[in-house]
Amino acid sequence: MTAGDHAVQLVRDATFARLDAGAGISGTRGTTPDGLFLKDARYLSRWQLTVDGRSPVALVPAEATTDDTAECVLTPRGTRDNPPAYTVFRRQTLTAGTLTEHLRLVSNLPHPVTARIDLTVDADFADLFELRADDRHYSKQDARYTTRTTSDGLHFDYHRADWHSRTTLTCRPAPDAVDTRQGAAPSTARTLTWHLPLDAHGESELQLTVRAQPHGLPYEPPGAPHPPRQAPTATDDLSRTCERGLADIDLLTIPVTGVDGDPVHVPAAGIPWFLTLFGRDSLLTSYFLLPYRPDAAAATLSALAATQGQRHDAFSGEQPGRIVHETRHGELAHFRQIPYGRYYGAVDATPLFLVLLHAHYETTGDSSLATRLEDHARRAVEWMLTDGGLEQHGYLVYTPDPGGLVNQNWKDSAGAICFTDGTQAKGPIAVSEAQGYAYDALRRTAELAHEVWQDEACATRLRDVAARLRSRFTTDFWMPEADFPALALDGDGHQVDALASDAGHLLWSGILDAEHARRVGRRLLAPDFFSGWAIRTLASGQQPYHPLSYHRGSAWPHDNAVITLGLARYGLTDEVDTVTEGLIAAAAHHGHRLPEVIAGYGRSATKGPVPYPHSCSPQAWAAATPLALHTARQQVRNEHRT
Repeated sequence: MTAGDHAVQLVRDATFARLDAGAGISGTRGTTPDGLFLKDARYLSRWQLTVDGRSPVALVPAEATTDDTAECVLTPRGTRDNPPAYTVFRRQTLTAGTLTEHLRLVSNLPHPVTARIDLTVDADFADLFELRADDRHYSKQDARYTTRTTSDGLHFDYHRADWHSRTTLTCRPAPDAVDTRQGAAPSTARTLTWHLPLDAHGESELQLTVRAQPHGLPYEPPGAPHPPRQAPTATDDLSRTCERGLADIDLLTIPVTGVDGDPVHVPAAGIPWFLTLFGRDSLLTSYFLLPYRPDAAAATLSALAATQGQRHDAFSGEQPGRIVHETRHGELAHFRQIPYGRYYGAVDATPLFLVLLHAHYETTGDSSLATRLEDHARRAVEWMLTDGGLEQHGYLVYTPDPGGLVNQNWKDSAGAICFTDGTQAKGPIAVSEAQGYAYDALRRTAELAHEVWQDEACATRLRDVAARLRSRFTTDFWMPEADFPALALDGDGHQVDALASDAGHLLWSGILDAEHARRVGRRLLAPDFFSGWAIRTLASGQQPYHPLSYHRGSAWPHDNAVITLGLARYGLTDEVDTVTEGLIAAAAHHGHRLPEVIAGYGRSATKGPVPYPHSCSPQAWAAATPLALHTARQQVRNEHRT
């Protein structure tokens, strides 16, 4: 499917399905693969229905009636003089690891008729990384696929060394026949056939249940119910966007293991590619939610403490004290064909972990989590000072990882950290916003050391490191001619001079003095940055600017949320209102749901925001963005009253 095709997406309990207009699955790959997905793999790759030997006509195309249910109305092909003999009402419901389909056939004739239903089914067990359109191929020479017919359906099995996954199909009633029907080539696909009798104007039903069993084990749904939604109380578009965002956070909440081995429920990053724990994404999402759902922060911190780096491993980027970038559970991660089983290629997740830990204490007044995670916090600080580069380079730095991520900040696509001529910076790279996060993390951790851990020596040391970082930052990063901070310093200490939205994060962290911060804040609302919907990742007019790029001209709601919190910090009320209005207006065009990213075209160009063609939706930090916007508005209004 392409971005323009009619597609239906269902999600529930860490499981998602993508269907076509007839509620079928054709096994596509690329930017929007269809299928049934769980734990980084596809468990259903074909689900194609025919009626009376032909593809049906969709009188009512498939549509999601709720987040986990889709319905459509189908008929056999007919003419004006020979209308269809019966109608098929199709409903699909998604639960944890399970897709259930209910077909209700209703006769349109005054005499009995027999309906023939054929369903072609297959499970390719493809890893998500195999489905991406990045021209990468992975050897699986010892893989074995088998299909077994049972009394009431099918079992699809996939074996590779110690890896075993299964998809089961249960049918009520059982099919009348099961055929391979795939020509001479071997195939695991099967076509099931039913001949269903219909009385005059009568009905017949067929129920199909598909269950995914990752790595040979039944999938267990999350054990804890979703928390009650706590959103700002109002009836305006901002509050409606907050409500939609919280509903999306519920959909994206997944169970993972916490620091004590107990299950915790955290916001996964997004669908279709990122329904898993992501350090940076989960941390910022939880920060945005903190005034409304502090339990999300506690769960995220516990999960990330449980996966904190323990050793040096060049393949995965693991280093002692480093906070994980992402975790994966698929076959390719299991066999270390990709580094993402636990991948640590992020320069910013570790300081953001410390920022959120203190913010949780500051917001809730509860010191128990900060006490419990003291050792993890100290190790995170030590990573920033050593492997993170603060002591050696004076800044947090990363070296591009050719086997993983070339860029290891939030703009992690290749080429995103660029000079004004479009050249990618070479490492070790010190991106600007990560220095702000480091400064904030050091100051906040000093507060924990002083107030919670009762370690004044540690507090004094961290305050001193933070002060020295802030002092040299403006000297090294500020570009006098542009009157704006550089995007980064490259490995030779040269300013990476593209004008980028990362500068707005410096307001949030407080690393800039008030005068420089306000100049940056106002500059970000100039027309080359602000599209009318949101602040662009890269100011237009520069050579590398592209409104449909991932990080070089598009606009990201979460990026704008961080910036808006920074604008509020420095009392830039008009700018807070302008960004908030633009984003909420954009959300109104999408059912009050903010996508991961929108194109960078100006608001005057079209009546609504131009979609970015590969955007995840729902996506966690975009879903939490309206909560951050509400917080920023409240902050500036409270300051104005005082």
